[in-house]
Amino acid sequence: MIAKNLKWILYISLVLIWGSSFILIKKGLEVFDPVQVGSIRLIISFLALLPFVYKRFSIISTKDWLIIGTVGLLGSFFPAYLFAIAQTGLDSSTAGILNSLTPLFTLLMGVSFFKFKARWWSYAGVFISMLGTYGLLTVSGGNAFSFNIKYGIMIIFATLFYGTQINIIKTYLKHIPPLTITVFQFFIIGWPAIFVLFGFTDFIELFQTEPRIYEGLFYVGMLALFGTALALILFNKLIKIAIPVFVSSVTYFIPIVALIWGFYDNESFNLLFFLWIGLILSGVYLVNKK
Repeated sequence: MIAKNLKWILYISLVLIWGSSFILIKKGLEVFDPVQVGSIRLIISFLALLPFVYKRFSIISTKDWLIIGTVGLLGSFFPAYLFAIAQTGLDSSTAGILNSLTPLFTLLMGVSFFKFKARWWSYAGVFISMLGTYGLLTVSGGNAFSFNIKYGIMIIFATLFYGTQINIIKTYLKHIPPLTITVFQFFIIGWPAIFVLFGFTDFIELFQTEPRIYEGLFYVGMLALFGTALALILFNKLIKIAIPVFVSSVTYFIPIVALIWGFYDNESFNLLFFLWIGLILSGVYLVNKK
């Protein structure tokens, strides 16, 4: 009973935290460019988790370093930039909805590379969700499909990376505590994020030219501390105590939170928007159906 309650506490917390991440990215992009938003998000998470590194070195083997590094790149590093770039063209609510494709790629990667068994309706769910994704990208933000797909494909790749990460953690990192996985994945990817921010952007100059820089740092800092560092600790814990498809189904309700924030921020909605959302989530349901 305690384990069951803990699963749902983690589940609901992640829905609220990650559902709010897209509006924070949007607000951060009002001050910084996408590369800066992604880099700052990763660096703040890295610094917040750095104090937990020292005492945990002894439990990480050479093989673990390689696997955790891969998890960090797929689950945090690349998605941080992909989502920020995507949201320069897509509404925050659309980004939150497309994030719900994660269970589809969890299934497909699990079947393809991790000996996961799936039934016919799971594949039907993949098709239905992809149809919904196409429809969503034809109406999002009042733009044409040809415009939206350029940005939507970045989120699709990010969810592919998320699905791969879930399977890797569940298969190869069962022996490592969730906090340790999170701490070391940011210890590994934090350094290249610092290099990207200070080596390839004008971040330092913004302190003299951008009057809203501290407001931007507040939004991205909230995104980093809650939407990245804390959320990943909770997420890795959930992966430990639940099956992969249950874990990835957190994305069922993330779009609802993202939609509420989008509505609050005056983002435009088309009635067909909700039809395509329904198709995406129906497909996700079939993917997770036992």
